[in-house]
Amino acid sequence: MNRRQFITLLGCAAASCVSWPLAARAQQQERVRRIGVLMNNAEDDPESKAQLVGFRQGLQQLGWSEDRNIRMYVRFAADRPDQYQVLAKELVALQPDAIFAYTTPITAAKPK
Repeated sequence: MNRRQFITLLGCAAASCVSWPLAARAQQQERVRRIGVLMNNAEDDPESKAQLVGFRQGLQQLGWSEDRNIRMYVRFAADRPDQYQVLAKELVALQPDAIFAYTTPITAAKPK
């Protein structure tokens, strides 16, 4: 190996060492956002299921996907108003980026 080949090889190796960390940083995933969801119906209620499907589809149309950049925490009150505050407190403790509350009574529930 002559001197020019050695210098070229050394230069290429140095360039790849510098560019490799940049490529690794570029591939880092974006921050996963957390969404709390508080539903008034039971988990097996067909209406609740349909509403959650619609909510997820709307989020996907906006570029949000549970497999990629959001995590949803869903709580169901099962038509028990006494559970609204309990479940709201539980969701707030998870410190989500946003909370989606279905119905006005759930929205008015204040965690104690």
